[in-house]
Amino acid sequence: MSIVKVEVQLSSEELLKAVEQLNLSELEQFVSQVIILQAQRKATKLPQAEAELLLKINQGIPANLQRDYKELMTKRDDEILTEYEYQKLLQLTDEIEKIQAQRIENLAELARMRGISLTALMENLGIHATNHV
Repeated sequence: MSIVKVEVQLSSEELLKAVEQLNLSELEQFVSQVIILQAQRKATKLPQAEAELLLKINQGIPANLQRDYKELMTKRDDEILTEYEYQKLLQLTDEIEKIQAQRIENLAELARMRGISLTALMENLGIHATNHV
């Protein structure tokens, strides 16, 4: 992980400039941590069960898993994927699908708790369905 020296109090604009120094992998990890922090702060105003579901929903796919998956998908698209890499891609795909399925289950449970549809909940939370990692 890169180290960013901060010796003074920073405005949000200055903090953003410091974050710009991170490489893509570090930035993705940082963003995930910020999303978790945001969820935790929002969660302090929610019932415990809802707060726990929101934390789980906002975890997302780990950055290293996303990176490996994208790397293998690029090789597949370029038709240079080895048999071992193909098997690894299948394994990662399965892992990602399980994470996404668990996220949908958590969203459905939260929608049930709030007495609204899954679609309405996703709109309220600003979550958009995607086909990719």
